[in-house]
Amino acid sequence: MACLLKDQHEQWKRNQDKPSRSVKVFRCQLPRYNSFYSSEPPKNNGKDKPSSDGAVLCGWCGTWRGDKVCGSCRRVHYCSEKHQAVHWKSGHKRRCLPSSISQDASEPSNNRTLSGVQEVASNGLWPEYEIAITDECEDKVSDDNGQVNLLISSSRVDESIEALMDSFGGEDDKKSWASFQERISRTPEQVLRYYRDAVAKPLWPTSSGQPSKADIPKCNYCCGQRTFEFQVLPQILYYFGVENDAQSLDWATIAVYTCESSCDGNVAYKEEFAWVQIASQSSTTQR
Repeated sequence: MACLLKDQHEQWKRNQDKPSRSVKVFRCQLPRYNSFYSSEPPKNNGKDKPSSDGAVLCGWCGTWRGDKVCGSCRRVHYCSEKHQAVHWKSGHKRRCLPSSISQDASEPSNNRTLSGVQEVASNGLWPEYEIAITDECEDKVSDDNGQVNLLISSSRVDESIEALMDSFGGEDDKKSWASFQERISRTPEQVLRYYRDAVAKPLWPTSSGQPSKADIPKCNYCCGQRTFEFQVLPQILYYFGVENDAQSLDWATIAVYTCESSCDGNVAYKEEFAWVQIASQSSTTQR
């Protein structure tokens, strides 16, 4: 939680050449005509497949392209020398064998399993899930007993909401939080809200700690305007098994702003801007 508090302090600083942020978001996009996917939209009939295999990713983090390879076994790829060194110290040293010797079954060749899903060595990554995209419901989703389906028990929800309401310093925050909860309750399991509309705005849980237009920096690559695209809700932490205590990672919402024109260029991963709002703003909004 300390990293988010520090991040909040940093995001209020404007016009930084090298901002020190712990919450970062990157945009990676392909042109319509590319080597991996069809130029036509998917038919969603279960037969949509990439045109070719994707890039081999780092054997430690599994998130970046592994353009470096272990010099001994020639089988495990890395995105950086740092991740290669960490993997070596954490156990690859004991399992690394020259490429002429049969490989340990615990480290599949090219960092991939037989099923095509990459395994990574780091245990600091959250699990991957498929996100189902649906339109927002107008009414609350109820089960056969007429009760709203929740991710966690109603008693735990009541306790958490009551604690948050007590932490808010003003009536505006309490009203915003109540409105936020009512809107989210229509689909309690949602973890992300996507808009991509020029006039769209985030669904803010609290009235304090919201950015002004001047707080959103311009695109680092084309100097164009950034617009709001999607927000990450705290419900996602439940799926990641994050504990519900005072010191655990938590946020009210994370709003992501991206280049309005989705500018292209020679940079594979373009850094965009994330605005973090936590539940209590009283001690973190001082500029």
